[in-house]
Amino acid sequence: MSSTGGETSKMNSFVKKVKMGKRVEKMMKDKSGTTTGQEIADDDPNKTPEPYTCTGIFEADFTEFCRRNHLKDNEIPAVVIRPKPPGIQPPPDAKSKDSKDSKDASKDPTPDESPDTGSQEDPPPKTYVTKEKYAYFRPVIQVEMENDEKPITVTEIYIRGWKIDLLMVGIFKQCWPTIEKLSVVNLWNVNLSEAVIKEFASFLPQCPNLKTLAIDGTICVEESWALLIGEESLLTSLSLRNNGITDKGAAMIGKALSTVKTCNKNLISLNLSGNKISDIGATSIAQGLRMNRALLSLSLANNNVSNEGAKRLAEVLSRFPLTHEEVVERRKLLSEKGSPDRGLVKSPPPSRRGDNRPGSVRSSSHMDKTDKKRDKSSKKKQDGKKGEKEKEDTRSIRSSADGKKDKDDATKGGSKKDDKWKKASIVADTMTKTKGKKTSSKDKRLPESDSPEMVEAINPLLEQVENMDNQLWIPGNRCMINLNLSRNNITEIGMKSLLLAVQYQITLLNLTPSPALKGILRMSLNGNAVKKTDETFMKLQEVLLTRDPYYKPPEKGEDNQSLAG
Repeated sequence: MSSTGGETSKMNSFVKKVKMGKRVEKMMKDKSGTTTGQEIADDDPNKTPEPYTCTGIFEADFTEFCRRNHLKDNEIPAVVIRPKPPGIQPPPDAKSKDSKDSKDASKDPTPDESPDTGSQEDPPPKTYVTKEKYAYFRPVIQVEMENDEKPITVTEIYIRGWKIDLLMVGIFKQCWPTIEKLSVVNLWNVNLSEAVIKEFASFLPQCPNLKTLAIDGTICVEESWALLIGEESLLTSLSLRNNGITDKGAAMIGKALSTVKTCNKNLISLNLSGNKISDIGATSIAQGLRMNRALLSLSLANNNVSNEGAKRLAEVLSRFPLTHEEVVERRKLLSEKGSPDRGLVKSPPPSRRGDNRPGSVRSSSHMDKTDKKRDKSSKKKQDGKKGEKEKEDTRSIRSSADGKKDKDDATKGGSKKDDKWKKASIVADTMTKTKGKKTSSKDKRLPESDSPEMVEAINPLLEQVENMDNQLWIPGNRCMINLNLSRNNITEIGMKSLLLAVQYQITLLNLTPSPALKGILRMSLNGNAVKKTDETFMKLQEVLLTRDPYYKPPEKGEDNQSLAG
């Protein structure tokens, strides 16, 4: 009986275990079903994701937008810090090393053991970094930061050797405007299309501090680079080197620089070296420089410019006649500005009078008006003598109150009329520094709010005009200070035109006592179709040498020593 009772108890325990196992399996199936349902719900492409607000950290925002555009993790370009050349570390100080060794010896009284040279290995060199196979060819975005420990301080972005399509530029459109300190974007060999360039031009003005853009080694079939320097562009420096730009693209760039009615007022430096621009394209760019007074540096190096293009550029730098369209625009500007003689209303000639009365005979109404004016003037003189005494009495009473008001106005900046006068006096003082006049103490103590702003350049059409051969001539572009025409096909004929342009600018500079516009200060002409021993080329180099801001004339003592030697 005991044996049968033990067997029944074993059977009951086995049945309980089987039931518990089935319950556990059922619970596991239910859990797995719920998790798979959640995963399916999360992976549902029709589900609209929650809106994402950019944090200003480029790496985090970029990866998040890539994932939202259904890019896999291995397809997302990595954001890495741009490698820098190793710097030279200063040698360790011997005194500090001896003091450190003495401190260690005082802490550890045990004698130093001889190091095991075999167990220690030399550290790897720091001049290069090893990577995986084909890692160099994967798309990477290189960044530079003000502080490598703070990813929010991205200042420069570099992209090398991979295509930027509409999907990627759409991600950049969402990320870049939120990077506060982004100032430089450098793209090389990125294969842009016209649609991508339009997208870049639409959101680059939204980047608050982005001023420098370089797109080099990238060929665009449509050559729509002019969209990057439209009227809304805030770029100050644009580099388009080695992009295969022809005369077609140069014509669009020239129109973007300026027309009769529009002008780019922000671009300071334009680099078009290494392209396929000929005399036609150089003429188009020279046409854009006629009304542009903002561009300071232009590079047309390593192109196909010859004498005709050099002549057009020299004409813009010296002086040129106005076209019919420019003359019409000049008259419109003068009419809008208004002439000082407009307020004086001249009487019509006698032949156009309504009556037949001669011009010397005045009408009765006119005589009555003059008599009334005389009576009023006599009354004013009598009243003025009486009012002088009253004014003298009131001046003494108001002097104390006016003194307080003057102090308050000095601290607050004064009234509007005073502000205008102060600003005008500051401009006048700056224009007459050479005459020995000094600014008053009130002008020096002006608050920041009343400090004069940068005065915009005068429209070239409103400059002084010289009438020659029934044409209106104006001075050329004297705002440009750097022109690079090296490695072109310019001969002695083109060099003569450039020499005359520089000499004309020097004569204008000598005629004005304190000129604001200095003209060309540096011009690169090496590598052209002219010998270095040519007289015109040598004379042009001598003139430009004295205008170079970094030129230091030799002292008299050095000249005497060279002659004695």
